[in-house]
Amino acid sequence: MPLQKPWRDLDRETVARAPDRPGVYELGDEAGTVLSVDHGVLRNELKTALAYGDGDRVRWTEAHTPDRARELAAEHRDRLE
Repeated sequence: MPLQKPWRDLDRETVARAPDRPGVYELGDEAGTVLSVDHGVLRNELKTALAYGDGDRVRWTEAHTPDRARELAAEHRDRLE
C-alpha cells in the first residue's frame, strides 16, 4: 500500500522544503509508479536521490526516531510486495 500523501516533483525546491527529520519516503516515476521505498533523514536522503536521478517524484511521512523510520519502511516494503 503506497503512502497516503500527494506526490511532489523531486527537484531542488522540494528537497529544500523536506524536513531535516527521520522518515520514510517513496520515489516514483512520472506516472506515479513506486520505484523504491527507503528511510533516513529525509532532506539528506532526498538530496542523494536527486543527485543520482533515482526518481521523478517523491512522497514521505515523518517518524519520531530513526528506528521507527526503519520499521515503517520495512512494513511498507512488505505491503508493496
